[in-house]
Amino acid sequence: MSITQQYLLDTYRARQLGEPVPPAPGTHDRRVVREWREFRRFRAVLAGRPARGRSLQATARWLSPRPRRRPPG
Repeated sequence: MSITQQYLLDTYRARQLGEPVPPAPGTHDRRVVREWREFRRFRAVLAGRPARGRSLQATARWLSPRPRRRPPG
């Protein structure tokens, strides 16, 4: 059963029983992602790490050329 079919079945049951209709799938996705991001920033602050720009710094480190080591002698 797909998520859409399950939602339609839940909606039908709720209406038959006189209960409030459940929210549509994907209704609160933005809110969940925003809260998850804020929680990660909060944990970074508690751990003493910078709360912003960490992904950009990691990407820049990954993309920047590494200095070549000179062979000894």
